[in-house]
Amino acid sequence: MKIKFKEVKEGRFNATSSRSTRFLGFCLALGIPTLILFAFVFSPKDDTMEDAVRLLYIHVPVAIFSYVAFGITAIGSICYLWKQSRWWDTTAHASAEIGVIFSALTLITGSIWGRPTWNTWWEWGDVRLVTTLVMFLMFVGYLALRQVPAQPQIRAKRAAIVGIIGTINIPIVNRSVEWWENSTLHQQSSLTDGNLEDLTLFTWFLGTLILGIAYLWLMIHRFRVGWLASEHEALGYGAAIEERQAEAGIQTAIASEYREEGEIE
Repeated sequence: MKIKFKEVKEGRFNATSSRSTRFLGFCLALGIPTLILFAFVFSPKDDTMEDAVRLLYIHVPVAIFSYVAFGITAIGSICYLWKQSRWWDTTAHASAEIGVIFSALTLITGSIWGRPTWNTWWEWGDVRLVTTLVMFLMFVGYLALRQVPAQPQIRAKRAAIVGIIGTINIPIVNRSVEWWENSTLHQQSSLTDGNLEDLTLFTWFLGTLILGIAYLWLMIHRFRVGWLASEHEALGYGAAIEERQAEAGIQTAIASEYREEGEIE
């Protein structure tokens, strides 16, 4: 078996940044302070939730992009099982890590918002809270499974199956308020109901845009780190295989030498 590796010029991958990521980073550097100003200074209080509404400018966008991240994981997993491509496996892995972070932020900001609004940090009877927690734990398990020692192809296949199964929970989480309206404290979508308007609506869209840029920025960097890690692992496996082949060749040569000596005697 022959293994071919691409030659990497020295210093070529000394960083994961590029012109595109620097541009995205510049947008984030401007966008985050702007979002903070609109969320905490310019936008008005809500008639019902008062200042607690300001958390929704972060809570809702991170929830949306946790769905997006896990959806990309599912797409990458399906494409990996179809094409056996390391590119798709790396994409699925990178997006899952970001999705776990966003999902954790969703739970944290939701709990902080729920304390003044519902007078509780957590409600186990709330179907959306519980299904979101299940989704979060499933993808934590996905990441844990990727740390189990195994050959890259076997590990990627196992993770792909878990990634696809875990993503089935996304529509359940998203539609839980409508499907089990008597088992949740959450209100239905304020956007579709037309309850958001003027600066409140603008700030919500701004938060969604900033979180989308943050996802892209993190995704590009994490993919590049993951690709370098997979290249390093591939080189490691290639060296191990070559070493075993060399050992096998030496043993074969020794055995042949013993046979020749036996024939001479």
